[in-house]
Amino acid sequence: MNTVRVRNVEIGTGIPKICVPIVGVTKEDILAEAKTFDSIPVDVVEWRVDWFEGVFDFSQVLDVLQGLREALGEIPLLFTFRTSKEGGEKAIEPQAYAQLNIQAAQSGYVDLVDVEAFTGDEIVKTIIEGAHAAGVKVVASNHDFSKTPDQADIVGRLRKMQDLGADIPKIAVMPQSKKDVLTLLAATEEMATQYADRPIITMSMSSTGVISRLCGEVFGSALTFGAAKKASAPGQMGVHDLSTVLNLLHGAL
Repeated sequence: MNTVRVRNVEIGTGIPKICVPIVGVTKEDILAEAKTFDSIPVDVVEWRVDWFEGVFDFSQVLDVLQGLREALGEIPLLFTFRTSKEGGEKAIEPQAYAQLNIQAAQSGYVDLVDVEAFTGDEIVKTIIEGAHAAGVKVVASNHDFSKTPDQADIVGRLRKMQDLGADIPKIAVMPQSKKDVLTLLAATEEMATQYADRPIITMSMSSTGVISRLCGEVFGSALTFGAAKKASAPGQMGVHDLSTVLNLLHGAL
């Protein structure tokens, strides 16, 4: 298994890393939250830029990125525009989506970009190549807010992301039952042990799926998301509780 190193964080070994999202609307709110992160257990910060009021003016995005980089110091930064079709705040055309992500990667302020894996293979490959050319890692993601696909489908989606060249495949699914959570965990274990040559991130959303955010070290998910203020997805725990549970489990393994 190859790990992914971003700044001083190695994803894919040991305790699952904790990523905390920032979902502020204004520059002031975004930077104010970032300045509090020196007092919480966080390994990676995700800026959910689709929440930002100035997202379609790249000069404003760049201004916030510069401020985030200064506020976060050596904490790695994941840049994410989550589209409305995958549960995000705004819609965006594929070409504009590619341009935004590549420009962010080229800014020198971000360490990873999130690319929705089913945007279209050519667009996805363009973003991955552009990010890699800028020395930035890529999380390829897929979110299903309506259901949990079957185990083979989940594994197939993660393998496709790997084949496209993403550094970290990621999938989040919605459980309709407790069995759906088991399906997600079984798919995670299958992918991690049989197919993955790099870290993967998986989660079952909502309160039913919370356990999947805690047991990644057992089943093979390398990173989990916790909320410092506002959660960016259903089922995210507070970051302090999340860190406590992850460390307790790690100590027992």
